[in-house]
Amino acid sequence: MAGKRNRKRQSKTMAENPVKGKDAMPDYRNIVVLTGAGISAESGIKTFRASDGLWEDHRIEDVATPEGFEANPALVHQFYNGRRRQLLGGEVAPNPAHFALAELEQRLNGKVLLVTQNIDNLHERAGSKNLIHLHGELLKMRCAVTDQLFDIEGDIDGADLCACCGQPGRLRPHVVWFGEMPLQMDEIYAALDQCDLFLSIGTSGNVYPAAGFVQVARAAGADTIEVNLEPSQTRTLFAEGRYGLASEELPKLVREILA
Repeated sequence: MAGKRNRKRQSKTMAENPVKGKDAMPDYRNIVVLTGAGISAESGIKTFRASDGLWEDHRIEDVATPEGFEANPALVHQFYNGRRRQLLGGEVAPNPAHFALAELEQRLNGKVLLVTQNIDNLHERAGSKNLIHLHGELLKMRCAVTDQLFDIEGDIDGADLCACCGQPGRLRPHVVWFGEMPLQMDEIYAALDQCDLFLSIGTSGNVYPAAGFVQVARAAGADTIEVNLEPSQTRTLFAEGRYGLASEELPKLVREILA
């Protein structure tokens, strides 16, 4: 069924675009994009999967798990306060890859859903609108009791009162930690079931469920392209790979799609 749908879409594209060369991109109308740490790394945001297993000199277990927060909430708040100051300090800015995705959303004659594993706001600052933060957002806090969200740009500690319940110690970073369920999964899978192109950018291919998105897209008959510094662990699942800096490869790919 998926194969028939894919062939039907490709033959329709050729009929609608007789002036395009035989190697031109199909006329995509429904694109899902997954971005990972690699796209933000080019803007100066460090990835946590360093070779020494540390994230900004902290053990992942201490600052990115529910157990770490329960054991030492002050340390966790201090850690994310530092990440927030870095993001808002003026030294971190969107790079050409972020702007290319915003342009794709604005100019495509169809729909683009951007799903990011990153907790920064660089996609928003570049102009992307239809966006899901799979792993939460650094500039939001959440009440651990009511799940109500609050925007935050300054520092916070355990003594701050929650605006919804008036109690101290209730606020936690709105970040999906290890052992917690990623956000808006039903919406993401629904989009993957309908997409005709899936792009994966700057991801390692070893963090699930995001690493499995390519298989869902393939089952729906979508074309699949990986853009990465080097082949990911799921490279063989993609029909095509573009390798190099995302800030260089992605603008070229977007131009091809929009041509």
